Amino acid sequence: MNMKEKTKAAAREFLTTYMEEHGLRKTPERFAVLDVAYSFTRPFSLNELGEAMIQRDFVVSRGTLYNTMQLFVKSRLIACYRLSNGARYEPLFNNKNHCRQVCVQCGSVQDLNAAPIARAVEKLDFKRFRQDSFALYVYGLCSSCRAKNSREEKKQQNKTWKRKQAK
Repeated sequence: MNMKEKTKAAAREFLTTYMEEHGLRKTPERFAVLDVAYSFTRPFSLNELGEAMIQRDFVVSRGTLYNTMQLFVKSRLIACYRLSNGARYEPLFNNKNHCRQVCVQCGSVQDLNAAPIARAVEKLDFKRFRQDSFALYVYGLCSSCRAKNSREEKKQQNKTWKRKQAK
């Protein structure tokens, strides 16, 4: 069994325990959604998840997908990034502490060097609280989107200038 399959199996086991502890039904749909979600190698949208489910001949309603993903976010099996063009999801299992930079325009997600941040968090003095993991998301624009926006802005400025010159 490769690492990805081991991670999926561990996530399924965790989900089973979580649902038993919280009195939730262990439905085939939840496990199918988990398997498909954990097959992605990049952050994905709910639409992409639905399409992947269809490709595997396991059709579920959009409501089931949404509710299942909310369960996974609550149980910390999945991270959710809220972007201007919708939410993106990413598997979290075996990814204890993580730092990501998230482009709010195109949705790309990149890992950040978490070592200095992890050391800083470890040094924090939590009062009546036991920290077991952390996640840091830095939202902004990637260099590609900044360049694209700059080109679009220059185009608009040129159009405005040409209109003024034509008058």
